[in-house]
Amino acid sequence: MANERLRASISANAATIQSVALQVGVDPKTVERWITTDRTPHRTHRWKTATFLGVDEVYLWPSIARQAETASASELVTYYPHRGVVPVDLWSSLIDNAVSHVEVLVYAGLFLFDGHPELAERLSRKARAGAQVRILLGNPASEVLRQRGEEEGIGADLAARARMTRRYLEPAMTTPGVEVRLHETILYNSLYRFDDDVLVNPHVLGAPAGQNPVLHFRYIPGGRSFRHYMKSFDYAWERDTSA
Repeated sequence: MANERLRASISANAATIQSVALQVGVDPKTVERWITTDRTPHRTHRWKTATFLGVDEVYLWPSIARQAETASASELVTYYPHRGVVPVDLWSSLIDNAVSHVEVLVYAGLFLFDGHPELAERLSRKARAGAQVRILLGNPASEVLRQRGEEEGIGADLAARARMTRRYLEPAMTTPGVEVRLHETILYNSLYRFDDDVLVNPHVLGAPAGQNPVLHFRYIPGGRSFRHYMKSFDYAWERDTSA
């Protein structure tokens, strides 16, 4: 049977067999066989194709659902009952070892700078070496931070913490490759991405972020969890934000 989902996704994106082949790095005849014979590609080719077409690879190749489920479960490195028990040396090693991406989505995230006073300079060095550094902080003047501060029981202190974090970041903000934006998005998680690792700190109503669990995921080809959370980061990054 033909893979009509793949055919339709290519058409919906105004792409062609040739453009998909070029993006993925295979011969156009290979892509044609994926469509006409419903052949399942190698996982690297599946991931590149799905990313290029903006769809989930399980949608294009439903037969890999069990494999993707296993990979997604394997992405979970460990679970911490609250942020305070995340080892300090883990944060340091993730920061030190990041080469291509450092991406943070928080309301304030002040603990990270309090625990690493030289973090702004480290981020600048990474950006100068070619890393993409993107930091999203809550807008201190926003209704979102006011409400979240009340829910956490710290009131205006949350906005003050966001202002302090931005102040800590100022030395790095003139470095090409370091981007800092303010958001007014309701967050369900704080995200800390370092290359293929992401620490997810869920938000629980009525509790400060530091009292909530932390899940450590590491990207595995074919897995969904890491990519799912990073899509959330990209969504927040592209919304109405300011520097």
